[in-house]
Amino acid sequence: MNDETGKPDNKTITQASTNTEESRTFEFGIYTLGDLSPNPLTGQTATAKQRIREVIDAAVLADEAGIDVFGVGEHHRLDFALSSPPVLLAAIAQATKGIRLTSATTILGTADPVRVFEDFATLDLISDGRAEMIAGRGAYIESFPLFGYELDSYAQLFLEKIQLFLELNEKERMTWSGQFRTPLNDAEIAPRPVQPKLPVWIGVGGTPASAALAGKLGTGMALAILGGNPANFQQLVEVYRQAGLDAGHEPGDLQVGITGHCYIAEDSKQARDEFYPHYAYYFSQFMNNPKPSREQFEQMTGPQTALAVGSPDEIVEKILMQHELFGHRRFMAQFDIGGVPYGKIASAIELLAVKVAPAVRKALKTSAAK
Repeated sequence: MNDETGKPDNKTITQASTNTEESRTFEFGIYTLGDLSPNPLTGQTATAKQRIREVIDAAVLADEAGIDVFGVGEHHRLDFALSSPPVLLAAIAQATKGIRLTSATTILGTADPVRVFEDFATLDLISDGRAEMIAGRGAYIESFPLFGYELDSYAQLFLEKIQLFLELNEKERMTWSGQFRTPLNDAEIAPRPVQPKLPVWIGVGGTPASAALAGKLGTGMALAILGGNPANFQQLVEVYRQAGLDAGHEPGDLQVGITGHCYIAEDSKQARDEFYPHYAYYFSQFMNNPKPSREQFEQMTGPQTALAVGSPDEIVEKILMQHELFGHRRFMAQFDIGGVPYGKIASAIELLAVKVAPAVRKALKTSAAK
């Protein structure tokens, strides 16, 4: 159906996104930012070395369990262990066999797109074609002064650099000029990846402009929903898909992934009891909010919210509820916040793979990614 402007209406846009061969798969992923939080129950804080070792171990476990995607974030602060996603992902590539490997996210505005492309193309060669990249402006700003960029150019930097990166992804030789980087004059862009092109997603928080840009450029959109009612984000998905259709992209190329905090245990009470102290610390220290009470936490994890904490059945229901809103094809969970011990993270990964993923795919009549 079309509206009075002649454009597809929202229902048509959502249906179009699901009527392709690609969308008959539904992917599950794990991602980590590698925060160095003290365990609020013991007061102990992991070292950066230990944290990175645990991230690699989690990726190996996720690969063996059949999870589709593993992502690592980028921060340039002493309270995070991960500042170089392609280096860590290259180590993970050597320890895994089939899982796809992505940044979550690459702060492209303060990086050189040529160097970033070379790094991820090299990762693609090491991993035999498993590399991806989620590019974003970044929710934290420490990389701007660190690498000599002005915050006043925040939006312009990202726009120029994501456009350049997408061109690099297409061409072996480049002639190019812009505002924030020295020109390229018939430059050789090497190495080339195993895949014909590196899959690129744009990370979107809550701004329609970012969603529209992802649609216009024809990249995937990785939508971060960290709390609240998921329905509040439906407009962003509609903006993304409409911008993509207006730019001439095929509906099947406009892929949506949902990312967010998550914790799974065998039953609801166990999940909330175990996750609450870690989430409360992270929520106050890293998300700049007052520490929630246990009662507030119970409300934040209610059935109509995005914060996915509970039994496998509860997580399944939340993912299916969001799929009704967004028609997305990927769900990526962040388990390891606020000093959650590795053993509990490992258990949550196994429950995601063994109980949640099969139930969601059965309900959606989709399959695992190949």
